[in-house]
Amino acid sequence: MKKLETIDFLIFDLGNVIIDIDYSFSINELKKILPEAKHSLTDRFFPSTFHKDYEKGLISSAQFRDEVRNLYQEEWTDAEIDHVWNSLLKDIPMERIELLKKLRMDFGTAVLSNTNEIHIEKFDELLVDQTGEKSIYDLCDRIFLSHQMGLAKPDEAIYKAVLNEIKSDPERDLFFDDLYANLEGAKRVGLQTYHITHERALIQFFENVY
Repeated sequence: MKKLETIDFLIFDLGNVIIDIDYSFSINELKKILPEAKHSLTDRFFPSTFHKDYEKGLISSAQFRDEVRNLYQEEWTDAEIDHVWNSLLKDIPMERIELLKKLRMDFGTAVLSNTNEIHIEKFDELLVDQTGEKSIYDLCDRIFLSHQMGLAKPDEAIYKAVLNEIKSDPERDLFFDDLYANLEGAKRVGLQTYHITHERALIQFFENVY
């Protein structure tokens, strides 16, 4: 088997690795329900402290929605907030799902994602609609989600927690992510890494494996 003779475990990010995401689309959806005078505040949506707290599971979904309302001083419904929040989640190409199935036969596989309860619920809906698969938990051997772990990439602690669970030597594990900072965090604990830089990158990486 080419390239991967020394690899036992494959670890995948979700966003832009398994599912395509588009932050700019969410910002445009936010502007649709936000008065124009407040449009300059849209750049605070994703970098907000409460977003980081939410993806670590430090606040609930209800608290997250209240934080969004407080940030923009708007009395939006849960559904309106969830629509904007989830609108960044786009396509889950079937070829990626088929690849995960193949890889699972020859390697240990895991998902490691900075995410949150609302996004995972929507991800599962999209997964069923687009691929027929029932749940994120059917995609890989192990699923590691930041909001359930109380940790987030690129902190070394989250990679160490994953390694402790999968009981694998880091130099024999290969981690795929689209964010350079997350790869650097993984490297610091000894993981092998691969940078996903475009929508076909994962598929092309494995073209010479099978």
